[in-house]
This record gives sequence, structure tokens and C-alpha cells, in this order.
Amino acid sequence: MPKDPKRAGRLGEKELERAILRRVKSGLTLGELIESLNAPDYEIARVVYRLREEGKIEMEDPDIPRNLWRYLFSTRATWFWVLTLIVVATLLTVAFGQEPPLLYLRYVLGSIFVLYLPGASLIELLYPKGDELTQLERLALSLGLSLALTPLVGLVLNYTPWGIRLAPILTSLSLLVLIFGFGAVYRKYGYHKLKLYTYGGRE
Repeated sequence: MPKDPKRAGRLGEKELERAILRRVKSGLTLGELIESLNAPDYEIARVVYRLREEGKIEMEDPDIPRNLWRYLFSTRATWFWVLTLIVVATLLTVAFGQEPPLLYLRYVLGSIFVLYLPGASLIELLYPKGDELTQLERLALSLGLSLALTPLVGLVLNYTPWGIRLAPILTSLSLLVLIFGFGAVYRKYGYHKLKLYTYGGRE
């Protein structure tokens, strides 16, 4: 039976790994790496991912944000904008979601706003590196800290002229989440800048 010409010249996994390691040293981008190898994209991606997890290669964004402003509007800070969007959506549904179907959305967003966002933003602030905690640990700590922070905010408001009412609670929690979130962005940028200098990527 004749061999498939497309499969005949394909690299085995070990050969593919060696070829990737050789090409990475020359500073190829991922796209250039895929184009230069005779193997399916998914196989190359799988080997690259494994080599990165083993610490044999480092992957770096070719368009590296080199100041806080650019970092804030890069894909590295997408989580902050998602968090901000949830806060804004929650405030809007509380203001205008008095009847179904917005009322049901208000319940969902309100639960996330109270039970998850305060703790999640604080965890991002305290642990800016992505590998310090697993996703499950982040989720558990976010829920636990939210359950601690929300009553604490209510307790503080109880001793202010505004008291424990809906508007002061929404405002306080929104500010708390956004301040923690922006602080986390700043700390993540600091860590990113440290890595940038460590690997010689100075401006």
C-alpha cells in the first residue's frame, strides 16, 4: 500500500521535541515555528505546551506591554475588565431590574457580586502570580473571604451616617472590589516588569 505523502515526512514526537528546542533558540514566534515544522498544528501545540510546563522553554508575548497603562489595556488584564463589567452590570440590574426577566439576572449577578467578587479581587491582590494557587484554591478562598468581607463592610457602615442600606452597601462593595482589582493589576504589572528585566527585556 502506498504511503500518504503528507504523513510520510511527519516527525515523531521525540524528533518534533528536538526540532522545537532547536528552533526556539533562534527566537521564532509560535506561528513561524508551526510553519517551519512538518507536523499537525495540534501536535506542535501539545509538545510546546508540555515543554513549557516542564520549564524547558519560555513563551513570551511579542507585543510586551512596557508600562502600566499599556498593561491595563492588554489581554493580560482582561480579568480586571470582566470584573468591572460584572460590577457595572450588577449596579444596573439593581437599579432597573425590578421585574422579570431582569429580576432573575439581578439575583444571579447580586449573588456573584456579594459572594465571590470581594474575595476574588482580594485574592488577586494578595497572590498576583498565576502559579501560586490552583484554580480550586482561588475559588475556595474567594468564597471564604467574600463571606468575611461583606459582613465587615456592613459592620463599618453601621457606624456611619449612611447606615446599612442598599445604596451604601452597593457603593462600598463596588469601590472595595474595584480598588482591590486595580491594586491587583498594579502588583501583577510589577511582577511582569520584574520578569521583563530578569530576562533582559529592557526598553
